[in-house]
Amino acid sequence: MEATVKLEINGQIKEYPKGITLLELSKEYQNEYNADIILASVDNRLRELSKTVEQDSKIKFLTTKEDAGHKTYTRGITLVMLKALYNVIGADNLTRVSIEYSIGNGLYCPIEMKIPMTEELCKKVKERMLSIVQEDYPITKKSIGTDEAIELFNKYKMYDKERLFKYRRVSKTNIYNLEGFEDYYYGYMPPSTGMLKYFDIFPYDEGVILLLPRKNNPRVVEPFKPLDKLFRTLKEANRWARTMEVETVGALNDVIVQGKIHELILTQEALQEMKIGEIAQQIKEAGDKKFVMIAGPSSSGKTTFSHRLSIQLKTHGLTPHPIAVDDYFVERADTPLDEDGNPNFESLYAIDLELFNKDMTDLLAGKTVELPSFNFKTGHREYKGNYKTLGPNDILVIEGIHGLNDKLSYSLPRESKFKIYISALTSLNIDEHNRIPTTDVRLIRRMVRDAQTRGASGKRTISMWPSVRRGEEENIFPFQEDVDVMFNSALIYELAILKQYAEPILFGIERDCEEYVEAKRLLKFLDYFLGVSSEAVPQNSILKEFVGG
Repeated sequence: MEATVKLEINGQIKEYPKGITLLELSKEYQNEYNADIILASVDNRLRELSKTVEQDSKIKFLTTKEDAGHKTYTRGITLVMLKALYNVIGADNLTRVSIEYSIGNGLYCPIEMKIPMTEELCKKVKERMLSIVQEDYPITKKSIGTDEAIELFNKYKMYDKERLFKYRRVSKTNIYNLEGFEDYYYGYMPPSTGMLKYFDIFPYDEGVILLLPRKNNPRVVEPFKPLDKLFRTLKEANRWARTMEVETVGALNDVIVQGKIHELILTQEALQEMKIGEIAQQIKEAGDKKFVMIAGPSSSGKTTFSHRLSIQLKTHGLTPHPIAVDDYFVERADTPLDEDGNPNFESLYAIDLELFNKDMTDLLAGKTVELPSFNFKTGHREYKGNYKTLGPNDILVIEGIHGLNDKLSYSLPRESKFKIYISALTSLNIDEHNRIPTTDVRLIRRMVRDAQTRGASGKRTISMWPSVRRGEEENIFPFQEDVDVMFNSALIYELAILKQYAEPILFGIERDCEEYVEAKRLLKFLDYFLGVSSEAVPQNSILKEFVGG
């Protein structure tokens, strides 16, 4: 008699032959989903679809619309692109291909090679990618010893991976194989290339842009919209990392082992202070700016940046006055609701726009204004005698998530505003083919800060993160190019510091809760880093906003 297993899928329990693959199961349930199934959760542990089911389990399928599924799709199509590049251009002509950073819905991939990347050559690469997808080649995985993996990476001239794996604590490593092309990836892979149909690729700057579908519309590749200011800011960070010879986690670990981390910390902090000083100089030279509008996504370090900028403005003879847009919240009972019927504090209309504009216009006209403060415990606006009058050298430093949106400050002339976008745009990669998303850095920052200062659990921070990200997509990112300056608050060394704070928080998340999957992923990620004490971090560092002190 054939052995069977009882599987709970989408609330129903059915029997299946023991050893059935998740891929076979997914085909039966695909019609119940509005996006392609690419991954599965088996008893709250992520599993690739190529895995078999050997015991009674609860199974949930993940599609390309979900974060883990979208990441899996991105890894798969990246592997296809690398395979195609080596097929078309040849290993002898390729020195290095890197997966650097996200620009809108595209990944920027600089390529070092002996021949130029022309449109014709890129077209051949795309054609090869399409043929790999059409052939539906399997993406297989094998486990080899870490020492053997290091030898393999050296043979393939993947020196960043070779450097990284010197610090691996585990004895085994998973290597993926696509038709003879072998590589290491941090995270899960699709079972085969046939499900990677949606992409585009074209020459850009010193390499190519690999264009991907967005998570909310995973079967459509939208046209590429260049983000020139963001790209320049990211490229500048990469140039600095290259100058410091710390472009990857392996290189950072080398610095720590060699006892040079204090020097790197001081150098990075000095660079940030210089950049903040340059921004203050720009504001001073502009002459007619009365409102410095600062905005950026969660955990970018806006509070510390605003304080440090204010100090620099003082050195230029200006008198800065901080204003938090949050003090202009409407009465809690009047807060607009989101689609689930919950108060939407991130909506522009959670702000009393009329009052904010009246107060700012009056200040600009030289009038004296009593500024409000919002009591977050009672949900009411209060007045406590905070009167302001703008003198000739006074300047308001306004911080809030809607700061870049002109609808917030509709009554103020554009020439009176100096707009600053701040974000933690990390230039550090795990290795040449495994990038570190800036969202991961910000999530770890927020988790550590929430635990340190707000008593919030890691579980709560992770559960809230998708909602925070939606708010950023709606209220911040659309306005990031319409700024005078972008400030990158990422610190190349910070994950080595944050590791000590984040790991206990993540280990505290129970295995049976939904957030455990993300906690496990972040723990695996932090395992690449050697830890460093926060004692070496200067008191005025943006990092202190998160670790305390």
